Amino acid sequence: MGKRMLFLLGVAFLMSANLFSQSDIKYVFYFIGDGMGVNQVNGTEMYLAEKEDSIGTVPLCFTQFPVATFATTYSATNSVTDSSAAGTALASGEKTANGTIGMNADHTAPVYSVAQLAKNSGAKVGVISTVSIDHATPAAFYAHKPDRNMYYEIACDIPAAGFDFYGGAGFASPATSFNKEEVVSIFEILKRRNYNIAVGLSGYEQVKNKGNIVMVEKRGKNDAMKFAIDRDSADLSLKQMTECAIRSLYNRGKGFFLMVEGGMIDWACHSNDAATAFEEVVDMDEAVKVAFEFYKKYPKETLIVVTADHETGGLSLGNGPYKLNLKLLSEQKVSKDVLAKKINELHKSGKKVEWENIRTLLRDNLGFWDTVRLTKDERSELLEAFEDEFVKNEEDDEEVLYSQSGKVADKAIELLNRHANIEWGSHGHSAGYVPVFVIGEGSELFNGKLDNTDIPKKIAELAGYGKKEK
Repeated sequence: MGKRMLFLLGVAFLMSANLFSQSDIKYVFYFIGDGMGVNQVNGTEMYLAEKEDSIGTVPLCFTQFPVATFATTYSATNSVTDSSAAGTALASGEKTANGTIGMNADHTAPVYSVAQLAKNSGAKVGVISTVSIDHATPAAFYAHKPDRNMYYEIACDIPAAGFDFYGGAGFASPATSFNKEEVVSIFEILKRRNYNIAVGLSGYEQVKNKGNIVMVEKRGKNDAMKFAIDRDSADLSLKQMTECAIRSLYNRGKGFFLMVEGGMIDWACHSNDAATAFEEVVDMDEAVKVAFEFYKKYPKETLIVVTADHETGGLSLGNGPYKLNLKLLSEQKVSKDVLAKKINELHKSGKKVEWENIRTLLRDNLGFWDTVRLTKDERSELLEAFEDEFVKNEEDDEEVLYSQSGKVADKAIELLNRHANIEWGSHGHSAGYVPVFVIGEGSELFNGKLDNTDIPKKIAELAGYGKKEK
């Protein structure tokens, strides 16, 4: 091989090695579907197809991105991660111990997120979620605490990070410390640090031009926004919050970084509530569509990454027979939590609750006895749950994270899932692969099997974020 050819090959190698460091990416959207495994996405698309009386899929916006791959999620200490360790990995590219927010596994040093690198590089930064701002996944982008349950202390890291826009349901512990002491409200602390509190869309309109913003659904303690299946037009949505964040962060200077979490996919999957989970995936996709419309205006400068922190529930699309009947899930009008509350309201009414009262409620909210035809054995299972809850006054003995349920609601949703031909492995997380979908200049960098720690590193590389010096 001649010297000229060797020289040209060397130049080509150097050019390819530096290809991504010369990217023009200015606007980064990082979507995290909490608990959204591969089957949550596939199941949602098949559910949408069956609602149209079709076998197959109706594609979501993000599943049509040109790069589609998957990632592993194990933490530094556990094969099955929790949201804090997974959030930290997705934020910083560093594995840590379950239960840890933005610190290394032995809690001796902080680790810094891609959002913090973006801020240090001059970009505006936003972090939003459908759950509380101090919850595990959003917290991993701005906070550094050894215990994810230190909600108040986590929230106190907000001003230190100095991001431009925070949004979510509210705060899980706005005025009570980890040690259960009454302390200065986080709202007062934020106000002192020149953050404007925006309550809902109307509140946002009042402060949108006044600097840094913390947008909440309501003041006080608020763990999560309503599930999409339970929401009405007056309730704040992730799509609306995403639109507000873009309006506040957009600039033609050094751009912005926005993390958006669909946090309640996980909550629905902890409850093994398939209809609610699928509607939450659709709801996050509505927020992705907002980012995609932005991308179409600036395709050479925008990167959108959609992934998940872990899978929740061990969702199985099939329970034996070679068929699904996901269309039946559209008979469900409310989440399992709201169904349980409706049943509990009957319990607290002071009147004797008859089996016929429960039959009517399940017919109205789940389509039982009309569209969903229960077998004799299944009717017996429901009746037994009714007697346990209303005659024997037994408490629900199965503790489910983020869920307020009861024996009748649990059994009813279980039966609906059974008729839809799906099953769940547990009420916890699994080690299943999570999907990764990417669009934007340099998105091919994400091709191939990934680990969750690879994702923020590739984002930082494409966007040219420098390393934080400490």
